[in-house]
Amino acid sequence: MANSKTKEEVREENVVATVSNTEKFLHENKKVIIGAVVAVLVIAVGIFAYNKLIYAPASIEAAEECSAAEFSFQAREFELALNGDENHSGFAQVIEDYGSKAPKSAYLYAAVCCAQLGEWDQALSYARSYKGKDSILAARAIALQGDCHWALGNLEEAVKAYEKAAARADNDFAAAYLQKAGEVYLALGLNDKALAAFKSVKEKYPRSEEAYEIDKYINKAAE
Repeated sequence: MANSKTKEEVREENVVATVSNTEKFLHENKKVIIGAVVAVLVIAVGIFAYNKLIYAPASIEAAEECSAAEFSFQAREFELALNGDENHSGFAQVIEDYGSKAPKSAYLYAAVCCAQLGEWDQALSYARSYKGKDSILAARAIALQGDCHWALGNLEEAVKAYEKAAARADNDFAAAYLQKAGEVYLALGLNDKALAAFKSVKEKYPRSEEAYEIDKYINKAAE
């Protein structure tokens, strides 16, 4: 019983010593600690204020600016959607004015508009800048990079983009990207790789639109 009490007393002494040392440390370093706490609070408040008072309102404003451009895009008025007019901003202006605060979709819209207008270098730049997390749209942006490279004569880069897009999509949309990859391989004279791409369309995505006519591509690659 005595030993048990002694252990208890030792434990209490250790606790007292620890508390004492902690209090001593806090007392001796209170200015540094308070400064650090204040710095963290200032940063946290700053981030909150930026998001609440600047970033969020600007993002909402940018999204509203895009609405007219989206309407023009749906009407296939790509020049107007991209560059706007005296009444409404186009996607290009929204991106220039708002940067990262612009809707992520604005970059993809702008890329498609440029591609439709044959402005391949600018289309490639916008497509690369798209940072959306939706797998279907992300794959579309990558495939669009492939379209740009193909149009610019960068066939090796084009096929890489199409295969990357197909892997990212991994659904029936991937069939179109694989078919394009196969066509680029044919242009490069790599018929074996073209054949593999076309067969992937037939085997992995038999219900896709591309699968209905993929045999003619398979036959061409097998010649």
